[in-house]
Amino acid sequence: MQRLSSLALRTTASSSTLTTLLNHASSTCVIPKQSFSALSLQSNLQKLQEGAIPGDFVKWGSLGFCRTSSFATGFTPLQRKPLDSIMDIERVKDRSPEDIASIWDDYHLGRGHIGASMKANLYYLLEQRAVDCRYFVIPLWKGSGYTTMFAQVLMPHIIFTGLEDYKARGSQAAPYFTVSYYKEFAESKGLVLIRGDVVFTSKLSDTEAKWLLETAQSFYLNDVRYKLVERFNKETHDFEFKDVLQALDMPML
Repeated sequence: MQRLSSLALRTTASSSTLTTLLNHASSTCVIPKQSFSALSLQSNLQKLQEGAIPGDFVKWGSLGFCRTSSFATGFTPLQRKPLDSIMDIERVKDRSPEDIASIWDDYHLGRGHIGASMKANLYYLLEQRAVDCRYFVIPLWKGSGYTTMFAQVLMPHIIFTGLEDYKARGSQAAPYFTVSYYKEFAESKGLVLIRGDVVFTSKLSDTEAKWLLETAQSFYLNDVRYKLVERFNKETHDFEFKDVLQALDMPML
């Protein structure tokens, strides 16, 4: 498999960073119901984010995902690394979906990235549900407690940031973890490849990042869990963070 991977994959390094700006984020572990301010989006974000973060949960200042706007010092816009700069598509196009997924996973082992894959039909469901429900909050267990992570599901990307870090750093806060989806094999193989980049290894381990990705996907792909995502985005006044904790079998602190 190692030989096969070396033939099919290119080894150029990448750097995927993104800055999202937020003011006045809540820092509590169990987030109470508060009031949202309307999300102020720049014009070049409107095609990606036509909706606003719900109006009754946390007061958000400005929150953006774009390629051309100003970013906090030291950070650059998210630029997805092209698949053909990672994998030699021509060499693997005749292989089975299982082989391609295995090559992809093996390549990312120990490289500071996370490699995963999913069936194309599940990706399209995730993509469809993210159109109306772009945001969610996920508790990440650390030691004897948890920190609350905020997920922006802006397909073909997911961006994870920490509420605690937003409160401490304000406009200098940046994503902890970014995820990109590659659909090049969706039609021919029924396969979508996933690449995750941990931006701050001091904030998030590879294991935690993988758990966040799997958990976020589960909330969008599981019909019962998705009701919580819908409530957060569409019926915020009825949203209770404790329901998320219960879904994940986490205790109230």
